[in-house]
Amino acid sequence: MKKSTLAILGIVILIVGVLAASSLFTVRQTQQALILQFGNPVRVVTEPGLKFKVPFIQNVEYFDKRILDLDPPTQEVLLADQKRINVDAFARYRIVDPLKFKQRAVTLANFRQVFGGLLNSGVRSEVAKVSLAEMLSDRRGEVMDTITKDVKRQAPEFGVEVVDVRIGRTDLPEATSQAVYNRMRSERIAQAAQLRAEGEELKAKIQAEADRTRTVIFAEADKTAKTLQGEGDGQRTMVLNQAYGQDPEFFDFYRSLEAYEALGGSGTTMVLSPDTDFFRFFLDERGSAPQQPGGR
Repeated sequence: MKKSTLAILGIVILIVGVLAASSLFTVRQTQQALILQFGNPVRVVTEPGLKFKVPFIQNVEYFDKRILDLDPPTQEVLLADQKRINVDAFARYRIVDPLKFKQRAVTLANFRQVFGGLLNSGVRSEVAKVSLAEMLSDRRGEVMDTITKDVKRQAPEFGVEVVDVRIGRTDLPEATSQAVYNRMRSERIAQAAQLRAEGEELKAKIQAEADRTRTVIFAEADKTAKTLQGEGDGQRTMVLNQAYGQDPEFFDFYRSLEAYEALGGSGTTMVLSPDTDFFRFFLDERGSAPQQPGGR
């Protein structure tokens, strides 16, 4: 009897445990829950804690309360100036109404696909109204404000709140980018050739001016040198004349020494008689004429 009672009690406890486990669920602080009954939404739980539901009949689907990201694929957009660019836009949102989100989007993956398409459509519509130069100027901020307002207007239909919308990057397509690069390269090559030609022209002008200045400086220097040399020769002659007038014998001796020195350094061989007048200072320190043979 006791064994059967314990068995029944154990079964009851097991059933109660199973019922409790299937009727209790926990909602975390970063979550919100949607209670579904036979697949149909019946109520929303936003407060964290331990909650109850009807076991076996109802089930729970959780949604994140934090800010989530939406990053649809990059798209190619034709601008107002007929130029094409690749635009990568993204949005930040949070789920504020899980019931409407479930009814409208069904799943998170489906929401990303549908709402991402709406985001890209809004970006394509607004960006197509401006030129590439405007996209790179302050006009970009106005375009982003318009896109953000349009996306936020559509967000409540999905039970979400759009926090921010941004264009992450705008790039030229590969073909356009290569064409722009080739054009820029050609322009730089032409500019470099022009600069080199201007440099060569300037070099020729500077070199010609330097040669002309050099010629003028050499001519003036040669003129000055000859003038100074003439003045020096004149002064030298005047000094020599004065010296000759003061002591003619010493002057003759000095001039003979200069002649000897010049003859010794010229490398020329001369055959002269030792009794010539040229060597008179070798025979007599006073330079007297050499005595004739038989004289006294």
